[in-house]
Amino acid sequence: MRIFANPNYNFIKWRWHALLASMVIIWAGVASIYFKGGLPLGIDFSGGTALIVQFNQATSEDVVRKALDPLATGIGVQRYGKPEQHALFVRMPMLHPDVQGREIDADAKAAEAALRAANVGAFKITGQDIVGPIMGSDLRTKGILATLTALGGISLYVWFRFRLVFAIGALVATFHDILITLVFLSWFHYEMSLIIIAALLTITGYSVNDTIVVFDRVRENERNQRRLPLVELVNTSVNQTLGRTIITSGVTFLAVLALFLFGGEVLHGFAFTMLIGVLTGTYSTVFIAASLAIILSHTTPATGAAVPGARAAAKR
Repeated sequence: MRIFANPNYNFIKWRWHALLASMVIIWAGVASIYFKGGLPLGIDFSGGTALIVQFNQATSEDVVRKALDPLATGIGVQRYGKPEQHALFVRMPMLHPDVQGREIDADAKAAEAALRAANVGAFKITGQDIVGPIMGSDLRTKGILATLTALGGISLYVWFRFRLVFAIGALVATFHDILITLVFLSWFHYEMSLIIIAALLTITGYSVNDTIVVFDRVRENERNQRRLPLVELVNTSVNQTLGRTIITSGVTFLAVLALFLFGGEVLHGFAFTMLIGVLTGTYSTVFIAASLAIILSHTTPATGAAVPGARAAAKR
């Protein structure tokens, strides 16, 4: 399927603007996360109890939150599912993590008792998720290791397949995508959980795959047009793969958007992470990975010879 006949857009012209915009977003996000005390952790990582409480009639979040306030601070209450279901999602931290020998569902029972004592109306617990502090810490460590291992494996693969400057560009672009996604997760108040980690790992693979497609075309054009400046090689390669990029990213985005809109509350975090990841992964292939490759390519690592047009391109 061919979308563009002969695209010739000057994407690389905007590389400095794009790099500046990315830096502003990342640093603003890092500052926001720092002043908030870090990324909010779901019960997968911090430990705690999550309950789905279904009422017989509409009940406000404030009423439920007020009933649970005596138990602990930081209890979250939000709507869950369709409005006609009258369901609320309650997330509680560990109430007494230092007490030994407590029943695993003691906090859930305490929450249920507090709601009944406050006479908030007829209800039933339709779902609960309980994670202890030790298990939460273990899951958090394994999630971080899984992400770092994936990034390390991707870095080695790109390093051996392409020139050093292209490998650096691809690696920085992947980190860029993860950071941007984490910033938006923080801004939209999504908690870090195992399902978010799964989405981040998916994003790293998606981002690198898109970058490799462009870099492969750059390598092919470099063999056939050795005298062409690198900035023109990259820009030509991006335009040649533009149709493929739009089709792949567009179809993926629509599929994840459907998941976000109709997949239910449980998949909201995963779908939102993927939505941001698809957008930033497509953007970073051109404006981060390719741009850094141009900026760093003053000389070729293999021969030490100047790349034609590289110095002029870097100054544009």
